[in-house]
Amino acid sequence: MATDRQDERLRNREGLRGALADVVERARGGDLGVIPVVVGLIVIWSVFQILNPIFLSSANLVNLTLESAAVGVIALGIVCVLLVGQIDLSVGSVSGLSGAVLAVLFVGQGLPVWLAIAAAVLMGAVIGWLYGQLFNRFGVPSFVITLAGLLAFLGLQLYVLGTKGSINLPFDSGLVNFAQLDFVPAWLSYTFAVIAAVWLFASGYLHAQERRRAGLSARSVSTLAVRSVALLAVLAFVVWYLGQTRGVGWMFVFFVALVLIMHYLLSRTKWGRAVYAVGGNVEAARRAGINVRAIYTSVFVLCSTFAAVGGILAAARLAAANQSSGSGDVNLNAIAAAVIGGTSLFGGRGTAFGALLGIIVIQSISSGLTLLNLDSSIRFVVTGAVLLLAVIVDSVSRRSRTSHGRA
Repeated sequence: MATDRQDERLRNREGLRGALADVVERARGGDLGVIPVVVGLIVIWSVFQILNPIFLSSANLVNLTLESAAVGVIALGIVCVLLVGQIDLSVGSVSGLSGAVLAVLFVGQGLPVWLAIAAAVLMGAVIGWLYGQLFNRFGVPSFVITLAGLLAFLGLQLYVLGTKGSINLPFDSGLVNFAQLDFVPAWLSYTFAVIAAVWLFASGYLHAQERRRAGLSARSVSTLAVRSVALLAVLAFVVWYLGQTRGVGWMFVFFVALVLIMHYLLSRTKWGRAVYAVGGNVEAARRAGINVRAIYTSVFVLCSTFAAVGGILAAARLAAANQSSGSGDVNLNAIAAAVIGGTSLFGGRGTAFGALLGIIVIQSISSGLTLLNLDSSIRFVVTGAVLLLAVIVDSVSRRSRTSHGRA
């Protein structure tokens, strides 16, 4: 009865007031969405801007976006596995191996760069498929499988690189230019902003029509219009501000495009609904006729594939692949970005945009502390504290949703 009354109230809400009321009610029920990470990002940016006025300069923000892309792509894969309640601890090693394979085939063997990229990405997909088979057929926990992968693929990376230990990529290659020097023309950047706003309104309108035909609550046209105009204003300002120096990098646009594709797949396709169903309750999903094994395999394949792509971008950004590629904090930052971005460790909750927001938070911390000339040890401590806070918020929200019947 309580749920029926709640749905009735939602159906009667129209306009911006109703939309804001929906947000407040969902937050009270534990469905915080991206609110915590957005608030945290505002606080982080405000503090660093006060401590160093260069932080929010156009030049620094351009660098921040470019540095976020590689690990952000890896974090996008982590989001996929977390949504089904699993984990992949080997993404750093897979990304490093991918960069090594790219460098050996492109520089060492003289293959065309597109063929070297395809081979590295295919390798990542095969690794994910292997994880899926071990998980489905033998029931080995994903923690153990990917921990073994972390060690094995790190060793394979060292073997592939050989005694040299480092291979430089040609600075005049298209791949390196893509990661370091290629920026979107201003007119095209504004065009992307307009397309994004139109797409947001069109997709929202079609979704609202579907919900109304099903007798469910839906956003009003005025709410959709205001939301789209607000997005256009924000994107136009971002394009203008970043354009004060170099503009928007193509590598960051590529990352955002992957986020949008995954958002569509997760929110508007049968596969995406199955992913959330498996993460929410695997036994219920199995009884509903969902091929649970196929879902697990698909997310492992996506995670390792994104790790390989991230490794390629990282190698292109550095213009080299070496023994330290994919090591250090790459693994932990990718996982932390997904969790900080709002993806639940318990499965079933999160969005592709969590990878984007989470990696911007982590990269903002790194950039801010670097500008303050503080030791890297402090960055690890601060990032760890933010990660712990994100998990605490997730746990508290989960309890709140359970108490409100929304778990």
